[in-house]
Amino acid sequence: MLSPLLASESLSGWLLFVQQCINGLTFGALVALVALGYTMVYGIIGLINFAHGDLFMLGSMLVLSLIGLFGLSPSGSSGLAIAAAILAMLPLAAVFCAVLNLAVDRIVYKPLRNAPKLAPLVSAIGVSFVFQNFGLLWKGAADQRVPGIFPKVDLLPDSPLEFTTADLALVLIVAAIMTVLALWVKFTILGKSMRATAQDPVAAQLMGINVERVIGTTFVIGGALAGCASVIYCLYIGTIRYDMGYINGLYAFTAAVLGGIGNIPGAVLGGLVIGLIRSLATGYVGDEWKDAIIFGLLIVILVFRPSGLLGERVREKV
Repeated sequence: MLSPLLASESLSGWLLFVQQCINGLTFGALVALVALGYTMVYGIIGLINFAHGDLFMLGSMLVLSLIGLFGLSPSGSSGLAIAAAILAMLPLAAVFCAVLNLAVDRIVYKPLRNAPKLAPLVSAIGVSFVFQNFGLLWKGAADQRVPGIFPKVDLLPDSPLEFTTADLALVLIVAAIMTVLALWVKFTILGKSMRATAQDPVAAQLMGINVERVIGTTFVIGGALAGCASVIYCLYIGTIRYDMGYINGLYAFTAAVLGGIGNIPGAVLGGLVIGLIRSLATGYVGDEWKDAIIFGLLIVILVFRPSGLLGERVREKV
């Protein structure tokens, strides 16, 4: 039997582990929301849209501007006004990012549909830098604090663990979006058209599918997901920067690859795994080592399973 002192130390160790897992899962859910946009675009046209993270950043800039425009503050705004403002910001940010994403596809990516794969990839990197500079002009180089208008009430008040209403809302939103997307892609006519286009765009076009409309719809959905993610990020994290799209986009891309890029449940699973690794590495090893551990583990997993955790092994066409 453990002595009281050893039992207390053991309990503290387990509490730290559980708390880090809670933190990791909630952050991983946010990463997964951004990763869904990556995986949908790649699944349809095989493009790694590196500008997606910076599109998410521009959505966050819009959310901060809307909070100021609505005059919201934690102490001076009623709960009803805050709820109404959040319900307004979600579609506004989604439409803003969707339109911007579609415009980039029509202007930049569409002319390169039949170009070598390196051309759209380099173009995506260029669009990423353009978006980043838009963010720099919009809000400047300094960190921008977002007013904490969303109440973070601890759901475990009598426990040393912390799990807030914001954590619960984030996990539920991501679960709902993943479920709706997966069912929509599987059962709707447009979803079936997307799967057919992803498998063979030429054959899909011969069967009467408007491939360009499908691709455009995919960019609209991916942009809308980035807009929704930007609202949740602002309310949950509370700090934004013009260059935050780089690291968050990198986490999201890594999550999509880890789960099996092109696979919707895989993107969510990859996001949760990335969040857990990041949180546990920060708590037990050190914040400065978290990225090395994340990407090191990614390399190990892909060595043994190149298609990702839920990705299917597909034979290359020759």
